[in-house]
Amino acid sequence: MATRRVRFTFEGDAVREPVIYLLGHQFQVVTNIRMADVEQDFGWVILELEGDPDEIERGLAWVLEKGVRIDPVSGDVVEG
Repeated sequence: MATRRVRFTFEGDAVREPVIYLLGHQFQVVTNIRMADVEQDFGWVILELEGDPDEIERGLAWVLEKGVRIDPVSGDVVEG
């Protein structure tokens, strides 16, 4: 079991797709949302992903194909 923190940045149509839900469902990855700011055409979400390291990597590759930018997050994330 691995834990990884990432930031997803959504633009355009990608913000309206259920990317986070599908990431968890299709790749058996737990998706804990720590912070988010989502509007109609733009948004970002900081996630803590938990699961098999290979499944996390496969899931993140799939997210990139959906047009979502992924950036690593380091340090403590304050829940808000």
